[in-house]
Amino acid sequence: MEMLIVLGILVIVFALAAPRFFGAREKANLSATKVQIEAFRSALEKYNFDTNTFPMSEQGLQALFQEPTDSEEGVGSEEGGGGSASNWEGPYMNKPALPKDPWGNDYQYAYPPERGASKEPDIWSWGPDGEDNTEDDICSWVTSQEGEGELGGDVEAPDRNVDVGDVKVGGGEDKF
Repeated sequence: MEMLIVLGILVIVFALAAPRFFGAREKANLSATKVQIEAFRSALEKYNFDTNTFPMSEQGLQALFQEPTDSEEGVGSEEGGGGSASNWEGPYMNKPALPKDPWGNDYQYAYPPERGASKEPDIWSWGPDGEDNTEDDICSWVTSQEGEGELGGDVEAPDRNVDVGDVKVGGGEDKF
């Protein structure tokens, strides 16, 4: 009988503690993703300083780790301001390879920006659900939702709410 009481107490304690533990894990994953996006942004700024352009979408974030080849060097120079990959001084990150997000997915990259209003590259993670353009995506740009920013040109505003300077998760109010 005492064993059943102890077992019952353990089940109740676990039932109360488990949601907090799993919630903390999700919060840690979101925070790690925000930090990684900021690290990419910082490395991209160094890349831009050296080459006078950002890597094109075709080169992706891999250009932070490997020098672009001669055939990639001229890619997008009209949009990127006439920069040259011959001035590449990387690698620009202290990691052996391009990291994945906490959910095992590749970080997404676009330059020229396809979704953000700034002239800086778009960087995003698909978030916990692993699907693009959903509420839980973690992004590096501002959308026109909630009056936080305006998208330029004919770009369709995806369902995201993330500030470039203060990386936020879609719909969240906490600033990074």
